[in-house]
Amino acid sequence: MIIVADENMPLVAEYFGSLGTVRRVNGRQLRKQDLMDADVLLVRSVTAVNKALLDGTPVRFVGTATIGTDHIDTDWLVQQGIRFAAAPGCNAASVVQYVLSLLVLHAQFRHLDTLTGLKAGIVGAGNVGGRLAATLEALGVEVVVSDPPREAAGAATAGRYGRLDEVLDCDLVSLHTPLTRSGPCPTFHLLAAPQLAGLRAGQLLVNSGRGPVIDNAALQHRLSLENPPTVALDVWEWEPAVTSELASRCWLGTPHIAGYSLEGKSRGTDMIYRALCSYLGQPPAQQLEGLLPPAPVYRLQAPDLASPVQALTRSLLACYDPREDDARFRPILALPEQAQREAFDALRRNYPVRREPSSVALEIEGGPAAVTGPVARALKAAGFPVDSAALQ
Repeated sequence: MIIVADENMPLVAEYFGSLGTVRRVNGRQLRKQDLMDADVLLVRSVTAVNKALLDGTPVRFVGTATIGTDHIDTDWLVQQGIRFAAAPGCNAASVVQYVLSLLVLHAQFRHLDTLTGLKAGIVGAGNVGGRLAATLEALGVEVVVSDPPREAAGAATAGRYGRLDEVLDCDLVSLHTPLTRSGPCPTFHLLAAPQLAGLRAGQLLVNSGRGPVIDNAALQHRLSLENPPTVALDVWEWEPAVTSELASRCWLGTPHIAGYSLEGKSRGTDMIYRALCSYLGQPPAQQLEGLLPPAPVYRLQAPDLASPVQALTRSLLACYDPREDDARFRPILALPEQAQREAFDALRRNYPVRREPSSVALEIEGGPAAVTGPVARALKAAGFPVDSAALQ
């Protein structure tokens, strides 16, 4: 069996090597001729999988190691009898880590000594948005969620449902919707000039979902006017090309890596591996826990005398500081377009190992009583492994 896999997927050889011959490819440059002997195709979000790519090939199984599926023509796959698997929720913890790290940095910038009293608006309450909402509520942040389809279906979520204009009035506005261009609730340019006009100084707007959910041209114009919001973008409307003027006006920019923790990417590989095993009628032979290396930061101490937001800031940034990704990203903006595109993909392909809070052994100074206090509760909410029994 020939398995063609995106070169940015981790642990592919470890997972799939026993099932067939693995061939790694550049996902953005993949063409039909690369698949003329392939049985299985494993992709990430940069590869459009449709009739133009697969028609006439022997591919019978397609897996995407991503939450989003807007790059997959699932209707055509069903018509052709090609089995499809995605990885919903695989990088939810990683994206939450990304947004939390931005939030504590923004709190530092605003000289806030607590997150309590802040109001967060979340657009999209799926795996990522729902998890972020629950995390922020546990940290004392009031949450308002805009997700009309889920609200109409009666789906429960952390926080309360609200109108989009209510969400856009919050201190933090974080976008986590799929990209849809049709249907009752399309998300393409959901935030266009009228919505962006109402944003104000002091607000933090984060997009780590899909770039075209924000009209990037309209955002660039809004950021050129008075009292602009603070903006952090991980996704861009025309990526891998990035408008340098827009990026220069953003507080922080990164190359579509919010979900790029090692755990997040590896869970995606694990999930489609299990789906392929099920398709083949074979029991899975690999477990994620046995394949991950030790974390670079494997032990942290949190002083009991620190405030919850101080302990949270120091612990989160010890695991992951998004300013480092911003520093790697900024130099590519001065490159000619084609060189910039290549550099954008190279940043993602060569992304340094980043681990989630769950990988850290956390010690809270102050003895047994300390793990019942506000510092421990904040760190627990952010995903650090605090003894849950002690928090009852």
